[in-house]
Amino acid sequence: MTAELVNLASRVLGAGVVAASDDAFGAKESLVVDGDPDTTTGRFSLVGEIVDGWETRRRRTPGHDWALVRLGAPGLVRRVVVDTRGFTGNFPARYAVDACAVAGHPAPADLLDASTTWHPLVPLTPLASSGTATHDVDGPAAGTRWTHVRLRQEPDGGIARLRVLGTPVPDPSWFDEGPVDLLAQGLGGLVTSWSDAFYTRPEVLTRPDLPRTMGEGWEARRRRDDGHDWAVVRLVAAATPRVLEVDTSYYVYNASSHVAVHGAASGDVPDGTAPAADDDVWFPLLPMTALQPDTRHRFVLDPLPRNRSDVAWLRLDVFPDAGLSRVRLHGTPTAAGRASLQRAWERARPA
Repeated sequence: MTAELVNLASRVLGAGVVAASDDAFGAKESLVVDGDPDTTTGRFSLVGEIVDGWETRRRRTPGHDWALVRLGAPGLVRRVVVDTRGFTGNFPARYAVDACAVAGHPAPADLLDASTTWHPLVPLTPLASSGTATHDVDGPAAGTRWTHVRLRQEPDGGIARLRVLGTPVPDPSWFDEGPVDLLAQGLGGLVTSWSDAFYTRPEVLTRPDLPRTMGEGWEARRRRDDGHDWAVVRLVAAATPRVLEVDTSYYVYNASSHVAVHGAASGDVPDGTAPAADDDVWFPLLPMTALQPDTRHRFVLDPLPRNRSDVAWLRLDVFPDAGLSRVRLHGTPTAAGRASLQRAWERARPA
């Protein structure tokens, strides 16, 4: 199984809804909550039915409603998903999405100022009742690094979730002050393939938050054969790793019993294609090592072999099956890795 895109508007990555025209019936902050909306009906507060989404009051004058979203990971937007599940008679007739690129930490007033230029990602598009609308982004907008999006709905109504799928493009200067987590989802690390995701998908391994339950880790089905589970992760950039963290928090009775970790160098995968788990490019970073349940383990890694200058890909092997919460790989990009981050940054700058 494989993955390609990250939800740049994930609350876990730091996304937030910084302003909205109105959220009388449903909090604007619900738009970026991870997980499916609660569509339970028949519950009421003093102002109306309790909904899990952003819902505005009925408009009696011309106009539309809007919400401004700070992306948790600024980057290239490839796809937008608008979810109206739970809104059956009160969904908007149409929606549109725009984006802007503003450096620093702008206040809502800065984003609303006439000097801020918004660029269309999704044109005004009809919406349906209690479903999901997906729109692929193309053209120049797909190649630009955006920091904020504006969701517009006409004339009013309820939207449960907004997903902004794409590729993070981190500011390369963030890597100049010391070691970072080279697998971090918000910086561009990506779980590209895995052996099994029966209960939960391994993309959660590289999230920046700490798990709160076993349900927020990677759990595979129980193995009844002699094999093992694995996941391949693309690093943020070619780098020199120093410390590996393997976390089995909340896996009390079904944690993986052992782990082994291998790396692949950028020079061994020249076209950037993710290596297969059984390719011959992998070299050992951590030998087979016992794990304890419900424990955050830290391992100082040995220097890279003489014939390897960096690590660009990581293969995580867990035995006999997957029961992990998080994996971190701390280190620094090589000079070539730092240069690749700079090139990506410059390519994605707004015209």
